Amino acid sequence: MPETHTARRLKWLLWILLLWVVVIFGRLFSLQVLQHDDLLRLAQQQQQKMITIPALRGSILDRTGQPLAKTLPAESILVNPQKIPDAGVAADLLSRLLNLDRAKVYEQIATTKRRGGGFLWIKRKADPDEAEGVRSLKLDWVEFRQEMRRFYPHGELASHVVGSTWVADDETDRGNAGIELEFDDELAGRPGSARQYIDVKQNAYDSVVARKPEPGSTITLSIDPNMQYVAEKELDKSIVSSGARAGSIVALNPYTGDVLAMANFPRFDPNVPPSSKEPPNARSNIAIAAPFEPGSVQKVITLSAALETTKLGPTSVINCLNGVINLKGRVIHDEHRYGILSMADILAKSSNIGAIQIGLQVGDNNLYKFERKFGFGRKTGIDLPGESAGLLRRVEEWTPSSIGSVAMGHEIGVTSIQLALAGAALANGGLLVKPRIVLAKQKPGEPEERMPVEKPERIIAPETSIKMRQMMEGVVLHGTGTRAVLKGYTSGGKTGSAMIFDLKSHTYTHHYNASFLGFAPVSNPQIVIVVTLEGTASGPSGFGGPVAAPVFREVATSALRMLDVPKDVPEPVQLASSQHSAQAGSRSVSSVTPPPGQAGSPATAGDSASLYEGSLTQEGSGRRLFSSALSGRETPDFRGMTLRAVLEESSAAGLAVEVQGSGVARDQQPPPGSPLPSYARVRVQFGR
Repeated sequence: MPETHTARRLKWLLWILLLWVVVIFGRLFSLQVLQHDDLLRLAQQQQQKMITIPALRGSILDRTGQPLAKTLPAESILVNPQKIPDAGVAADLLSRLLNLDRAKVYEQIATTKRRGGGFLWIKRKADPDEAEGVRSLKLDWVEFRQEMRRFYPHGELASHVVGSTWVADDETDRGNAGIELEFDDELAGRPGSARQYIDVKQNAYDSVVARKPEPGSTITLSIDPNMQYVAEKELDKSIVSSGARAGSIVALNPYTGDVLAMANFPRFDPNVPPSSKEPPNARSNIAIAAPFEPGSVQKVITLSAALETTKLGPTSVINCLNGVINLKGRVIHDEHRYGILSMADILAKSSNIGAIQIGLQVGDNNLYKFERKFGFGRKTGIDLPGESAGLLRRVEEWTPSSIGSVAMGHEIGVTSIQLALAGAALANGGLLVKPRIVLAKQKPGEPEERMPVEKPERIIAPETSIKMRQMMEGVVLHGTGTRAVLKGYTSGGKTGSAMIFDLKSHTYTHHYNASFLGFAPVSNPQIVIVVTLEGTASGPSGFGGPVAAPVFREVATSALRMLDVPKDVPEPVQLASSQHSAQAGSRSVSSVTPPPGQAGSPATAGDSASLYEGSLTQEGSGRRLFSSALSGRETPDFRGMTLRAVLEESSAAGLAVEVQGSGVARDQQPPPGSPLPSYARVRVQFGR
């Protein structure tokens, strides 16, 4: 039976339907199987996105546990340009409330709106007052997002040590200076992530945390905030009075290397972003990054090398050639025309020719060796970025007259931290310590990790340290550093005044790097302080003695009080003519010296046990600093004696004593029978 027209049409329709089913099935197979992964990825990109959850950045604390840097919640402000009815009005409002540039805000809004964008950051991490001002307008096209911002509660205090941060591309705070940079990874922690679901208008409606953020570690510094404040205040005052361009102060513990204060001028506020209005070196840690010629401070290294490598001693006499020396064809003039001086007086009076003469006896190789021993020409290893190794040329690169320059503090470059550590070695008995700026670290939920004090390196003998401390005390008592005398404490130090070399004219100018290296108390130093002022006024008024030594005095006095160090220069007691009146006096302190002629015979030059007596006496008090005749003897037993008996016996023995209180001797330092210290001074405590 022939196929009808209707049947043929139905047949073709069935084939078309079958083909359509095959096409649909194939398309479904392609979408659901072959292109599944790609299409799923595209869908997820449109409907959801992964966002970073910043970790809470760890705090930076001072040694008392108070925060120097911490992270606080902050609100960031954004707008939906598509909902803004008038871009000009919006720019007017936002720029005024958020302290932004009106033209820039308008351009951002108009551009984003023209492109069809529905999201625009206006200000990240706004101040609370700014955010509240915008919120009070109740604008439906403004949104607020919770973020975190880095905050420095004390502003400029220790800013070069603490450092600062900037917002990285992943919207997290990253360190860009100081501790913030040096320990950035530990402070930053580990960011988390979240999957955020968005609608067709790119508005988020839900989110799921994929990985929780891990907060950063807390870092505790060695900085004492009160000492840091005093150092910065005194540095600021000295900058104004001296006309210096810049300066730094470093105060540290000579036994542990703990940096208690590190002040720089100029400073910056890490809460404020960098600007063109800042001085070029405002964010440079001058104390570790800016080497300078130390000038006469270097003489303590020259004399230490002499005590270690030659037969010279504090009493050795040196011909200072009336202030002029011809060194390999180079004529060097001194500030003063000294003739014959002892080595101790060369340091006290800061004779350049005397230092050169001593340097010549030490020799090029030995002097270079001791420069290296004291840490010059190499980094100290302090946990701060940007440290300089300074400048110390190898002996092979020295000119024939370089020994003269290096001996008095030229042709070398040191940083304040290097100089402070060299001073610590002189103060602590001859050990070069490593500076410590971080005391502890602590990860959230874990025990605190204390940073150990690294084993120091012996660089000079203890006897050399003692002699240098005593000679440096002479600098303060009757030398160039008299403005460093402390009320209630002994102190030692060395001034430095190095002419600044002009790289353009290749000549030395009449402006100075004025410095002072000091410690206190002399017998048991608890603090070492270096003061450096760059570019002080021309002439003697810009020398280290007039401008840097007073800064040391003020900072050291405050530091010793903060450290609760007992005074070792008590007020003098009036010696009564009778035992009764001596015992009846109020509690007081005395420094007594033996009569002239009873201190023993003069020490001979070069005797390692001999100590200089003649010139190192405190004017007005008669307090001797050295006593050669008593070196090597045992300390007498004064316990149980009256004040009169102690004075009579010590006078007959040629022994200087310091007495405190009234009544009967109850205690003494050093103890009876112990080796008599080279400075031959015994402290006796009286009581009833």
